[in-house]
Amino acid sequence: MITEFSREFALLTERFKDYLLFERGASQNTVKSYMSDLNAWYVFCRKHDAAPEKLNADAVSRFVLELTAAGKAKSTIQRNAAVLASFAHFLVYDGEESHLPKLDELPKRDKKLPEVMTEGEIQRIINICEDGTALGKRDRAIVELAYGTGMRASEICNIALKDIDFGSGVLYTRGKGSKERSIPFVGAVRRIVENYIEDTRPSLNRDGLPWLFLSRNGQQLGREMLWHILRKRGQEAGISISRLHPHVLRHTFATHLLRNGMDQRTLQEMLGHSSILTTQKYTHIDEEMRDLYDRYHPRASEATEEKNELR
Repeated sequence: MITEFSREFALLTERFKDYLLFERGASQNTVKSYMSDLNAWYVFCRKHDAAPEKLNADAVSRFVLELTAAGKAKSTIQRNAAVLASFAHFLVYDGEESHLPKLDELPKRDKKLPEVMTEGEIQRIINICEDGTALGKRDRAIVELAYGTGMRASEICNIALKDIDFGSGVLYTRGKGSKERSIPFVGAVRRIVENYIEDTRPSLNRDGLPWLFLSRNGQQLGREMLWHILRKRGQEAGISISRLHPHVLRHTFATHLLRNGMDQRTLQEMLGHSSILTTQKYTHIDEEMRDLYDRYHPRASEATEEKNELR
């Protein structure tokens, strides 16, 4: 039975739902499960006079111990811990907290292959957008900007024309906590977005709105619409639905830059991470993907031998 949350926590969980659905691509069933687990956390906090929106390390540890003492299955405890970890990341991502809380080690699930697209898959989505329509040109500009800058979905939806400095080739965005950062706006990304602004956006902008990207009806895009656009174009390109959400483009942007030699500090600035530890996870993603390739791909050993011979 779901408990009625306090007003503050209820508003926070509504934003968390949007984040799960439209930026992480979670299913309705997954979101329902997350809310059930957050309900258990909320009941615990009310019982012990703790603030559920503040993931205090001591409170979280006692919560896990209480679940264990109640005889909950290990998988249930792992799932509850995973939900709290995801909620903690959301609080930082959405600007509620500046840093991840220092929690004691929580029970972990087995690692899954990180969700990152290949360069070929990105190109397939871009090619699908080239259908000669105004919405196709808008969608390509969205994909190019997301993959070319690593911006969050909410940042893409909120960017206005005034945030783009065409003279110096810099784009300004306000991320979590309304902290402004600058992002290079150059090359193919700039060319495609400029073409969209000049040739397509005027036909969508019936009401003189300032936002860069507009809907078919001339309204500002929301995170839900952005998610639908990527899912539609990705499915048309034959890409697995599990990887069709805006945050995957951010993951892909970071992973591809690291793989091609960008240093972590520069990437940290571009992504708007307050801590280098958050950025370093992309190094781990790349290493895990390479390890999995070496382990499972039938031609991996041949590729390694050939590489060694050329040295």
